[in-house]
Amino acid sequence: MKIKRLSVYLLLLPFLSCAEPQGTQEGDIESRVNALLGQMTLQEKIGQMNQLSPFGGLEEMAGLIREGNVGSLLNLTDPELVNKAQRIAVEESRLGIPLLMSRDVIHGYKTIFPIPLGQAATFNPQLVEDGARVAAVEASADGIRWTFAPMIDISRDPRWGRIAESCGEDPYLSSVMGVAMVKGFQGDSLNNPTAVAACAKHFVGYGASEGGRDYNSTFIPERQLRNVYFPPFEAAAKAGCATFMTSFNDNDGIPSTGNSFILKDVLRGEWNYDGLVVTDWASSAEMISHGFCKDEKEAATKSVNAGIDMEMVSGTFIRNLEELVKEKKVSEAAIDEAVRNILRLKFRLGLFDNPYTDTDQQVKYAPTHLAKAKEAAEQSVILLKNDRETLPFTDKIRTLAVIGPLADAAHDQMGTWVFDGEKAHTQTVLVALKEMYGDKVRIIYEPGLGYSRDKHTAGIAKAVNAAMRADAVLVCAGEESILSGEAHSLADLHLQGAQSELIAALAKTGKPLVTVVMAGRPLTIGQEVEQSDAVLYAFHPGTMGGPALADLLFGKAVPSGKTPVTFPKMVGQIPVYYAHNNTGRPASRQETLIDDIPQEAGQTSLGCTSFYMDAGFDPLFPFGYGLSYTTFGYDNLQLATNQLAVNGTLEISFDLTNTGKYDGTEVVQLYVQDKVGSITRPVKELKGFRRIPLKQGETKTVSFSLPVEELAFWNIDRQRVVEPGEFNLWVGPNSAEGLQTTFTVK
Repeated sequence: MKIKRLSVYLLLLPFLSCAEPQGTQEGDIESRVNALLGQMTLQEKIGQMNQLSPFGGLEEMAGLIREGNVGSLLNLTDPELVNKAQRIAVEESRLGIPLLMSRDVIHGYKTIFPIPLGQAATFNPQLVEDGARVAAVEASADGIRWTFAPMIDISRDPRWGRIAESCGEDPYLSSVMGVAMVKGFQGDSLNNPTAVAACAKHFVGYGASEGGRDYNSTFIPERQLRNVYFPPFEAAAKAGCATFMTSFNDNDGIPSTGNSFILKDVLRGEWNYDGLVVTDWASSAEMISHGFCKDEKEAATKSVNAGIDMEMVSGTFIRNLEELVKEKKVSEAAIDEAVRNILRLKFRLGLFDNPYTDTDQQVKYAPTHLAKAKEAAEQSVILLKNDRETLPFTDKIRTLAVIGPLADAAHDQMGTWVFDGEKAHTQTVLVALKEMYGDKVRIIYEPGLGYSRDKHTAGIAKAVNAAMRADAVLVCAGEESILSGEAHSLADLHLQGAQSELIAALAKTGKPLVTVVMAGRPLTIGQEVEQSDAVLYAFHPGTMGGPALADLLFGKAVPSGKTPVTFPKMVGQIPVYYAHNNTGRPASRQETLIDDIPQEAGQTSLGCTSFYMDAGFDPLFPFGYGLSYTTFGYDNLQLATNQLAVNGTLEISFDLTNTGKYDGTEVVQLYVQDKVGSITRPVKELKGFRRIPLKQGETKTVSFSLPVEELAFWNIDRQRVVEPGEFNLWVGPNSAEGLQTTFTVK
């Protein structure tokens, strides 16, 4: 069959739109779905619910595809093989139903963007959307039409390795960024050949795994589910996210893959969702290990009856559902509904009209893609410290010592969940500095350590010697990409290996010391921050991280990233997040800390409050924190009215001034507190943010419009309402600072 050739130019358009093929309007799709469903045998229906990964090659799958026993394939990335598999499905199976080709394309396909946690640090949803669009264009060129992103689990425990894949701790930020990713992956229309179906995962609560240990249990009551963990998923569903994935964890004893409350009552019933729901990898069969099912038959029974449409790889459906229907433990109507959801997505993607991909497309690493990845990396970097205006480097810096295990680590710079990125295309900090600024500054490179976990200290002396010969020192530290991601939880969050010793030795040289940290999570780096003159936190910045950091270091770009998650001082503070509830004894900040307690102090509980004697009152860095090379002043906070009805809109304005020496962009943040509720309410909740660019000395009046409806929460009666009363409001640079006022909802 001749494959239609698409021009490279059209594929590179960021939001390509095209006329919909005949039969892709929703009414036509439903008619086609029902007509096809009526022709299918029970076994063919069950085959559509079966997703497999051809690790042994396509040949072993060919017979299953030909017999109609496979609905989707994972991890096939060779477009020639993709077309071969599709040809078997379309031309050799009885009904010619195309396969759904899928792959984990999490933060880029070939052009790798910052990890999702880093993208969240940009507080720039348009840039996040653009990144997902780039990934979709590149992945769809190899025939991939379904990805398992965005991951929008609320993540408040950095010990959990998968926090790297998340958008952080806040429901509002995660909702906005998750919707942006959905829009980017799916584009303007799913039937566009460059559209990739998004998948909201993991539904639900996975980020709250006990102790930060992956796959572990959670214990989240319904009100907290609805107020904290559901909102990003509801936002994704309303944005048209094509698919959902269940999570590995059990919550209050019920694994998500067998949880009809979240899948039927909430997702289907309350949110009217008509997309496809897939299990996570083997999570149906894993309900046996949970002790929730005694065998595969029961796992298949509980999965389908709970509302699962497709099973990823474990095969309990294909082996058991036909018999379960005969035994009347699963109804054929339930299977029909699942298959209807699968076929609907295939029609929406246009796979019945054009199942093949053009094998000659040249879209990977396109200049426009690399430029967008560099912009994302620049905006994702957070300036945590900059004493004595150490950064940006000026022309006084003639010799720069570049040190550390992450300075030239092309593989690790890409971060976790990168299956298809290539380190040969990754531009590291060292290489970028030499290429971009090597004509102005002499670069001395001495890694000091071979990799992040290296405990051999023999190289530190050479690094110190290099530092002594330089005007300034740049040390690139952090963690290798393999130390974060799925199944990579940590009990401690310090710098691995001898990195702390390396930084301490460099600090003793007295040379200006700039530390860049690349990591998949917040690390407990209080000591290293104190020893450094300036600190840039870059998470894992991706393919173009090197050029982005080079321009930030030399002032061609100005940092604007903000922390999307609270940074703890020490692991013992975890969980630590800004939107916590208050206690009956909140800390007054006048308490005696451990170093100030006298010997043989008398025992008393009178006047005691909620705080850590050793960690004090604050995290290392609060949510939303990030400095710039310039400074910003907030002034003149005004409300159009401070008395509002439940159906009103709060109009907020304030003046923002660039009071420093550089042009820059500030991420202004809006927080609200419901002071008294029928249930205890968080001390603050993010309700809005904006990126405001300002020239040196420039003042802008910034405004927010906040519908009162967005103050609603699930109350003591499990109803979503706005409760009248008094509210606090802040606008500021982070969750711990800002201008404050009050308003009342009547």
